[in-house]
Amino acid sequence: MTRSTTDEAAVPPLPSPKERRRLRKAKSLSEEEVAAAVGVTRATVRSWETGRTSPRGRKRALYAKLIAPEPAVKPPAVKPSAVKPPAVTPEAAAAAAVPEAAAAAVPEAPDLPVAPPVPEAPPAAPPADPPPAPAPAPAPNSDTRSGAEAPDERRVSPAEAFDELYARTAPGLVRQTYLLTGRRALARESVERAFELAWQRWPEVAVDRDPAGWVRAAAYEYAMSPWHRLRRTHRQPDAPSTEPGKRALFDALLDLPPAYRRTLLLYDGVGLDLPETAAETEASTPAAAGRLMTARAAVAERLPELADAAPAEQSALLHDRIGGLARAEHVPVPRPARAVRTGSENKARLWTRAAVAGVALLIAVTGLTLHTAPTHYEQPISPPERVGGVPPRGGPQKLTAQDLKLQKSLNEQLAHGPERLVPQLE
Repeated sequence: MTRSTTDEAAVPPLPSPKERRRLRKAKSLSEEEVAAAVGVTRATVRSWETGRTSPRGRKRALYAKLIAPEPAVKPPAVKPSAVKPPAVTPEAAAAAAVPEAAAAAVPEAPDLPVAPPVPEAPPAAPPADPPPAPAPAPAPNSDTRSGAEAPDERRVSPAEAFDELYARTAPGLVRQTYLLTGRRALARESVERAFELAWQRWPEVAVDRDPAGWVRAAAYEYAMSPWHRLRRTHRQPDAPSTEPGKRALFDALLDLPPAYRRTLLLYDGVGLDLPETAAETEASTPAAAGRLMTARAAVAERLPELADAAPAEQSALLHDRIGGLARAEHVPVPRPARAVRTGSENKARLWTRAAVAGVALLIAVTGLTLHTAPTHYEQPISPPERVGGVPPRGGPQKLTAQDLKLQKSLNEQLAHGPERLVPQLE
């Protein structure tokens, strides 16, 4: 588990870089084996042994335990024959001489064979261990992942493992998230949302080499989402402490860009090393180092005691100041682990039902469309349009009064017709 801002445990001591290398070679360990056991790269192990960097947090404890010298072996038990007899007083020697003289006076039977002397085992060889008894078959619900175990040890259920992780990391993680966002309600909501997501993906989180780091990354991602600016309750940060020193540090943290603030909190607050900080912030190691130096310089402008300190002293001072600020703030207590698990299950059930309902609705709409759709293509009728440029209609025009009089005259004199129509023959 990584070191939180509220952890006051002593840091395990480490020998000098040359001594680290000697201890590793004394235990016949290569750099690749140490890197795989601690969870870092070979270059990181080499950097630890040359003195350029030093492990921090959980990596420091694992590395110190790995290269620790083995305890001295106890000397073998001395056989009774090799023990020097105590000094014998004259009175005890005289008392012991009487039985020996009596035994010498008895003649030895010549027909009894004398047994050959039993060879004595060398004192340095330890006694041979008896052959191991066959191990009993494990019970159906016993955990066999860690080899031989006590008969009364029971398997830990996923709910119990989740509750233990929640009880150990949730309170400190709420304080860390509050320093990241400046909002108490959002910090609690982010941590609970991260644990709900962890319970939904518990098979993945349970086998992760750092479950607390998995939950911390999820909580930070949710807390730093820009969509929270649209919520009325999270637009403005909460009122910080009234103490001038803590208020200056709090304002300096909130004035940093989100990525720089997260890098500073992980490295100087939580205690991760630089590669871990870069991996959690999804940045390269040089980029994380640049963000860290820029954030320290910005905070040092607000805190004069950091300006003249060396980088190592500056990191330790920032760790103490950030830890003190986190412990001094009154943050809401997260809900019980059982309530978080129940809420996660209810949300998962609700989203599952919504997905099933959406798929069912899509299938129904598709079936209705197939049922009502035409089976052949019908060419659409083009809409009417106004036609222009056509010449006027031909034919007789409307008769005038004179035309009507002539028409009447023609109708009355069909045989002879008017004079102007009778041909004149000469």
